[in-house]
Amino acid sequence: MIRVIKFEKDNCAPCNMVSEFLDNKGVDYEKINPFENPEVAMQFRIRTVPTVIVTKGNEEVKRVIGFKPEELLMISGLQNA
Repeated sequence: MIRVIKFEKDNCAPCNMVSEFLDNKGVDYEKINPFENPEVAMQFRIRTVPTVIVTKGNEEVKRVIGFKPEELLMISGLQNA
């Protein structure tokens, strides 16, 4: 099962851009604020926001840091495969 996790912070312009992009592509994702959930952020080694991680099972298959439309488009393809 593919899981998409987006690490974001409130009032973060790039985070909002990533959300809008993923929403427009119909990607289902979970939002996590790493500042409110530091244990989860440590588990995924989050150093900056926005960061989008795609996992399959317990394995990370894709990580996108920042707003990179070309790479985010790949996430849409992974989820819809």
